[in-house]
Amino acid sequence: MTVFSDIMAEARDDQVFPIAIGLLATIALVRAFAKQEHRRLPGIVALFVLQLILVPIAGALRTNTPSLYADVRLTCLIFATLCVVGMVGTLLFDVLLPHLRCRLPRIMRDLIGAAATLLSIFAIASRLGFNISGIIATSAVVTAVIGFSLQDTLGNIMGGLALQLDNSISVGDWIKVEGPANPINGRVVEIRWRYTAVETRNWETIIVPNSTLMKGQVLVLGRRTDQPVQWRRWVWFNVDFRYSPTEVIELVEKAIRTGTIDCVAAEPLPNCILVDFTESYARYAVRYWLTDFAVDDPTDSTIRTRIYFALKRAGIPLSIPAHAIFLTEESRERSEAKAGKDRERRLKALASVSIFAHLDAADRNELADSLKFSPFSRNEILTHQGAEAHWLYMVIEGEVSVRVSVEGAPEREVARLKDGDFFGEMGLVTGAPRSATIVALTSIECYRLDKAAFQAIVRRRPELAEEVAAVLAKRSVELEAVKENMGEEAKLRRIATAKTDHLASIRKFLSLSGE
Repeated sequence: MTVFSDIMAEARDDQVFPIAIGLLATIALVRAFAKQEHRRLPGIVALFVLQLILVPIAGALRTNTPSLYADVRLTCLIFATLCVVGMVGTLLFDVLLPHLRCRLPRIMRDLIGAAATLLSIFAIASRLGFNISGIIATSAVVTAVIGFSLQDTLGNIMGGLALQLDNSISVGDWIKVEGPANPINGRVVEIRWRYTAVETRNWETIIVPNSTLMKGQVLVLGRRTDQPVQWRRWVWFNVDFRYSPTEVIELVEKAIRTGTIDCVAAEPLPNCILVDFTESYARYAVRYWLTDFAVDDPTDSTIRTRIYFALKRAGIPLSIPAHAIFLTEESRERSEAKAGKDRERRLKALASVSIFAHLDAADRNELADSLKFSPFSRNEILTHQGAEAHWLYMVIEGEVSVRVSVEGAPEREVARLKDGDFFGEMGLVTGAPRSATIVALTSIECYRLDKAAFQAIVRRRPELAEEVAAVLAKRSVELEAVKENMGEEAKLRRIATAKTDHLASIRKFLSLSGE
C-alpha cells in the first residue's frame, strides 16, 4: 500500500494529470484548426508515454533508494518538460499565430523551442540540486571540439538561419543559382537548417547547401519592389531583309496583343523589337512578361505560334540562312499543277458558301482569283465589333466564336461558326460597321474576299442580293434576340421584316435596281 501511495504522490508531484489534460486539449485543437500539422503530435504523445513509464518506477524508488530516485525523477521531469514545451509550441506556432495570419520561419520556431527546453531543463536540474556550472563548462569544451570538426555543417546551419532571418529568399520564390555544371533553376519549397530544397520544372528536387547560397550569387526571378511578380521572357525569330522592320513589328505586336494569352501579363504590354542585322536576315525578338514561371516553355511556344500565323497571313516567310541553297527544277507542268491545286481549293471554298453556290463557272473563277489565304492562331481576334468592314471571311478549317457586347456590358457568345460558314458580308453590302467580334477558338484556315470583288459580283448578279439579305436578316435578328430575350415566333416575324429592309439597303448602297 505504501508503494502505491508513493506512485500516486509522484504522479501529483510530476503534474501527470494536468499534462494529460493539456495533451488531450492540444490534440483536439490541432485536429480542429490545424489538421495539416498533426504530424507533430505523435512525438509529443511519445514523450508523455515515456513519462508515464518512469512515474511508477520513480514512485517505487522514492522511499527505499533515494540516490537512484533522484536520477530517475530528473529523467521523468525532462520528459514532462519536453512534452509541455512541445504542446505549447504546437498551440502557439500551429494554431494561434496562423489564425492571426502570422507565420514564423521554421528555424525561428526551432530556436525558440530549443531555448525554452534548455532553460527549463537547467531550471529543473538546479532545483533538484545538480551542479549546473560543471555541466555548462563541460558542454562548452565539447561544443568547441564539435564546432572545429563540423565547420561545413555549422556553416550550412548558420547560412539557413541567415536566409530565414533576412528574408532574402523565401519559400515560393523562383531562383537561379550558378552550379558547377549547369545553373540550378526552380522554385524554393523548403528552407531547412542545413539545406534549401528547390523543385525544378523537370519534376526534380535539388538539395542546395545553405553555405552555397550564402557564398554565391542567387538570382530571384520576377521580384521587384512594389511590383507584381512577373518575369520578362524573350522569343527570337528572323526575317529576310526584303521586308520592312516597321511592317514586321506592327504585324507581330498586333498578333500578340490581340486576344488573351494565358500566363502573359497585361501590363507591361508585350512588344516586338529589331535586335540585330546579320549577313542574311534581320533578327527580331518578342518580349513579354510571364506570370506563372512553371510554364515558361509552353507560353514561349504560344508566342511563337502567334508570330508564325501573323507572318503567314502577311505573306512574310521566316528567313532561311544564306548558306542553305534549295534547287528545284521548275517546269511548266509543275507550275500548272501547283496553280491548279490551289485554284481547286479556292473553288471548293466558294462552293461551300451558300450565297455563291449558284454562280456559274466564270463568276466563280473570277472570285477565286480575288481570294486571299488567311490563317489565324487560337484566341486571335479576326474582327472587332464596331470596326470598318473590308473583308468577307470564309472558314475552311477550324471554329470561331461570335461575341457581342451591349452598352458596355461584358461580351456574350451568341454563335459559333465552323467549316463552310462565312461572316463579314453585312459591312460589304451595306457599309455598316462590324456588328460582332469574331474570336478564333482553334487554329483557323480561311479565305478573305475583298470589298471591291464582292460588290462587283453582287452588282453583276443582283439576284445574290436576296440571298445576302436573307443571311443578314437571320444573323441580325439572332443578335437582337439575345439582347431582348425574343421568343421564336417573334423572331420569325422579325426575320421576314429584316430581310425586306436589308434588301432595300443593299440595293440602295450598291445602286441596284429593284426588279
